[in-house]
Amino acid sequence: MAYIQRNAAGNIVAVFDDKQANAQEYLAEDKPELVEYLAHSASGTDDDAKAMLATSDLQLIRVLEDLIYTLIDKKVILFTDLPQAAQKKLVNRDSLREHVTDLDNLVDDNVGLL
Repeated sequence: MAYIQRNAAGNIVAVFDDKQANAQEYLAEDKPELVEYLAHSASGTDDDAKAMLATSDLQLIRVLEDLIYTLIDKKVILFTDLPQAAQKKLVNRDSLREHVTDLDNLVDDNVGLL
């Protein structure tokens, strides 16, 4: 995610991963205006670009994980066709996701009881 801060002229002057008091506007990472700012900004370009790249990497990891499971479900590949290290990482991610989901459900189950 990219939350931006603009100056009085409406130009982007800062980019953040999360909403800030002075940066409430969200822009998709592929918007030309944002790409232009990151390419030509005099200050913070490396940090902004690295933060956006890291966010993009995390999103892409989830896409790839979904793609792998889609290929397995459609029997294009077998889980056992994957290298053992990849199998282990996928199993660990499934376990972590299940744990997080279970924790979320504990909180949601009590909503409205008080």
